[in-house]
Amino acid sequence: MKQTSWTTLFYETRTRILLFSGFLLLLTAGLAIPIFRHLLFTHIDIRVEQDLKEEREDFIAAYNEWEENTPDQTIQEFRGFVQEHFQGVRLEDDNTQIILIDDEFYRAQPLPLIKPLRSGSELFRQFQRIRQPTGTERYQTGQSEFGTILYKADPIFIDGERRGTFIAAHSSAGERREALMGVYILIRVLFFVLLISLLLSWVTAGRLMAPVSALAKTARTISESDLSQRISPPASDGELAELTHTFNAMMDRIQGAFDSQRNFINDAGHELRTPITIIQGHLELLEDDPQERQETMELVMDELDRMGRMVSDLLLLAKSERPNFLQTETIDTKNFTEELFAKAAALGERNWQLTVESHAEMIGDRQKLTGALRNLLKNAVQHTQAHDKIELGCRIQVGISNSLQVQFWVRDTGEGIKPQDQQRIFERFARAGQRRSEGAGLGLAIASAIIEAHGGRLELTSQYGEGATFYVVLPLSPQPLETLAPT
Repeated sequence: MKQTSWTTLFYETRTRILLFSGFLLLLTAGLAIPIFRHLLFTHIDIRVEQDLKEEREDFIAAYNEWEENTPDQTIQEFRGFVQEHFQGVRLEDDNTQIILIDDEFYRAQPLPLIKPLRSGSELFRQFQRIRQPTGTERYQTGQSEFGTILYKADPIFIDGERRGTFIAAHSSAGERREALMGVYILIRVLFFVLLISLLLSWVTAGRLMAPVSALAKTARTISESDLSQRISPPASDGELAELTHTFNAMMDRIQGAFDSQRNFINDAGHELRTPITIIQGHLELLEDDPQERQETMELVMDELDRMGRMVSDLLLLAKSERPNFLQTETIDTKNFTEELFAKAAALGERNWQLTVESHAEMIGDRQKLTGALRNLLKNAVQHTQAHDKIELGCRIQVGISNSLQVQFWVRDTGEGIKPQDQQRIFERFARAGQRRSEGAGLGLAIASAIIEAHGGRLELTSQYGEGATFYVVLPLSPQPLETLAPT
């Protein structure tokens, strides 16, 4: 059990975030330390070179002044100049100035000299071989207590003859030791910063992943009997807040679908149970009388036909959510409306009227659109009297996004629909108030499903007691307005 717990901890997202953050921090620190060391040493070398350059320039300036003011330039006079100059010179730490006369050590400031600069050393022999002014040269002593020696050297000419050499040198060991101490301090600081960063990353990752953990916990508590659980969104905006809102919205849709399915099953069971009960009751009471047998068989067949139509409607509603539900083709809206109007007259004796204000070609499933509009016409017939008017119309209009739409409408002067029923009548097995209906209450639900499958919408306007108008708005392929043909 303990091993499983550690395994689970390792595979947690916050642990992976922590490990990834630690790896990035270690990689960054691993790259930053040598870069920092290199930049620090480079800065020291640049500063040392600048000091050596200034000290050399000071000596050259003093020598030139002595040369101008000394007509009788001799070695003895030069020795006096060097002694006087060294008495007033103030050098930076670890800097040294050396004078060679006739390639032999004469004087240095300060004394004593470090071992690599003394007479007889390899570097001293290099000084003796100098015949031209040098840039900043580097000499590796191979000894950690002295480090690298940086120097500038200039030959000294007296009466046109090279008689001496001036060397300005610097031992980098001390400053580099201080720099390395700074690097070590930086390493220790980075180590503690890394620990604190990882700790804060662990805590922060836990807080950031809390909505995800809550989502998983909520998902585990959700069952078919309880879909009411939701996640409290975090206070701040961001991806996790969006994930929380998306999950809650998804659960709202799922709960709505489950409630709709539950109601649908209950209503379908009730609607199917009625004809089954009727059939069963009549068959149980069936006697040998031929006339009564014939009447019973007619009633049974009528109920079975009604059940068959109901099952077909239910299958159509179930298929309406499939991607291949529609079999589209090009439809001329004017011809389509006229054909539908011709079929509508068979639904009942009413004052039928046809209005086609404009027409164009649209893409849709002719058969299913015919069924949807026929359901609307049949609904109008069921809720009107013989003297009432039923109008079937069609027009092309411009939508909100300036795209063309086709609008069909079915308007009647019947009893109308109460405001509280105007939304409910589109639900499955729904009937408005005490309105009579010969069907199972699926006609408007089927019409709505077919229209939504076409990317359209079904709208209703009604004044109770003054009739109702159903509008079917469907998308139409964009085309110039002048292509619309008026009737």
